[in-house]
Amino acid sequence: MDDTTVWLLLGALVALLLAGTAAVLLIRVLRARKLLVDAGIPLRDKALVWAAVIYTVSPVDLLPDPVYLDDIGFLLLALRSLHAAARAAGVGTRATAGEERKAAATLRRPGATDGA
Repeated sequence: MDDTTVWLLLGALVALLLAGTAAVLLIRVLRARKLLVDAGIPLRDKALVWAAVIYTVSPVDLLPDPVYLDDIGFLLLALRSLHAAARAAGVGTRATAGEERKAAATLRRPGATDGA
């Protein structure tokens, strides 16, 4: 193999890895869509998620399509923003679910305390 072939293969491998990473992040964003229907999350964060999805599938990019770094960055920003807003609102978090179970158990047992 000559140097040109090696560089082409290396470039193709990097492009495939970047495309795979963008696809995984897009799937994670779509799986987080149940947070989008919760009323406690601001519309700004919900809109950012949909804007990231549209930008990822859009043919118009800041960087040419074989380079998915801009798509990956936008998807990461959207996921981080959505999860931060969910935590701030106390929506869809594991801690909230645990607190709800604890409160329900306390209500079922008359005279039970919260351990304080």
